[in-house]
Amino acid sequence: MRRLPSYAALLAYIVFLAFPLVWLLSTALKTPQEMAQLDPAWIPRDPTLANFADAFGEQDLTGAALRSLVVALVSSVVTVLISLPAAYAMARYRSLVNRIAIGWVLVSQVFPFILIIIPLFMVLREMELVNTLPGLVVVHVTFTLPFALWMLQGYVRAVPPELEEAASVDGAGRLRALVSVVAPLLAPGVVATLLFSFISSWNEFLFALVILQDPGVMTLPLTLVRFTGPEGVARLGPLAAASLMATIPSLIFFAIIQRRLRSGLMAGAVKG
Repeated sequence: MRRLPSYAALLAYIVFLAFPLVWLLSTALKTPQEMAQLDPAWIPRDPTLANFADAFGEQDLTGAALRSLVVALVSSVVTVLISLPAAYAMARYRSLVNRIAIGWVLVSQVFPFILIIIPLFMVLREMELVNTLPGLVVVHVTFTLPFALWMLQGYVRAVPPELEEAASVDGAGRLRALVSVVAPLLAPGVVATLLFSFISSWNEFLFALVILQDPGVMTLPLTLVRFTGPEGVARLGPLAAASLMATIPSLIFFAIIQRRLRSGLMAGAVKG
């Protein structure tokens, strides 16, 4: 009975998180006539899959999803590959430069992204990366890197330096100690950072809206906007069906690595 309030709060939180998905599913299965009613029902009275057929028939959702998947995977992998050695250096080698770097990482998260849209577009135009997926990958890596670096340096600090010293006493060099001792312990943190980078890139809309203009290279968030009519009125049925399908890859990705993510968050919270 003493745990009842905790379970009630947890149940309320689960309902809060599940509400958008349930509402999307309900709307995606409704007919236009049922969506126009003033008293909407949770359970569709006459379920239909026409909205899914319309969504895939009107827009190239499959191609947009594949492009978003490629951008998210490449961005997350590159972010981790760059931030991991930098996080190790920041956590192990204390100096004034490192403190300034950590301070700049925190300060960089304060600036609204919209303030740098125009100069960013000009830089990408000079590099001939506008309206290309590699240009979008560069932008996603740039703006995900500071927080990923902050996350990973917390995980590195959670690994006792005595383990590396013990490995060196046993005759292992610096590289061997990093690969054999430190890297396995950092695996949960790497997975957590990878997931964060993937979700951030998968859901990103503002930079993609500015950089990509050709429908043939648009990512999934931009494709979902195209379900809005000329008067600015959204077609709720196809939009709900497409949005529901857009959530599936991230849910699958999270379900696969949720155990490793949970252990990674616990490890990073110890000495982060």
